Amino acid sequence: MLLRRHDVKALAAIEHLVGMQSQTPLSPYVGLWTRLRGFRHEDLAGLLTDRSAVRIVLMRGTIHLVSADDCLALRPVVQPLLDRLLRTSYGRRLGGVDLGEVASAARALMEERPLSFAELDELLGERWPGHDALAQAVRAAVPLVQVPPRGVWGASGQARHVPAESWLGRPLGDGSAAGDMVLRYLRAFGPASVKDMQVWSGLTGLRSVVKGLDLVAYRDENGGGERLLEFAAGDAPARDIRFLG
Repeated sequence: MLLRRHDVKALAAIEHLVGMQSQTPLSPYVGLWTRLRGFRHEDLAGLLTDRSAVRIVLMRGTIHLVSADDCLALRPVVQPLLDRLLRTSYGRRLGGVDLGEVASAARALMEERPLSFAELDELLGERWPGHDALAQAVRAAVPLVQVPPRGVWGASGQARHVPAESWLGRPLGDGSAAGDMVLRYLRAFGPASVKDMQVWSGLTGLRSVVKGLDLVAYRDENGGGERLLEFAAGDAPARDIRFLG
């Protein structure tokens, strides 16, 4: 979508890209402006305020802007990555603490009102004193949406969080969308290796997912002979041909 601007709605573009990096809250506005003809900042701000799109920790354990549907479908897919972060980054700092109990307590607190991580740490610290990674552990264990005005152009506000299911009024998916995620990645970004997809997502074990998909493989002779995956000829998305040399 970078060769020219497209006549596509903002939400459709976000879904086509399988989400957009949003560690910096306003960066998706620039990303959409470069891709979409007639895009206005109000278009994305409206999606965030009416809950059609959200900002949530997903691929690579970083914040992404995604549609509400993708939030619910993709978060369970990337949860193994976040579970690994829980064990390696936070588990050592929370010795003796039942992380399941922490997550349940945090969820209950944030269902009452949106909380910053500083506020959440203070409240959880009353029950589990002497630990400094409680909120960060919750960030990995519980799907949390950063609620507006965070991420809204022209507005300011501290990052405050609410459980995704509460914010969207719908349950999370069952974690079976890994294959669909791979197909959408290829449709958006073209031929790729399993390693490419694992670096993009932060997940391991995608080779077994790929084996169950109807894809073709070939060697990229100009790129070191790497094995790339692509749709079968009849299923490949139409792409403009450009000479970029």
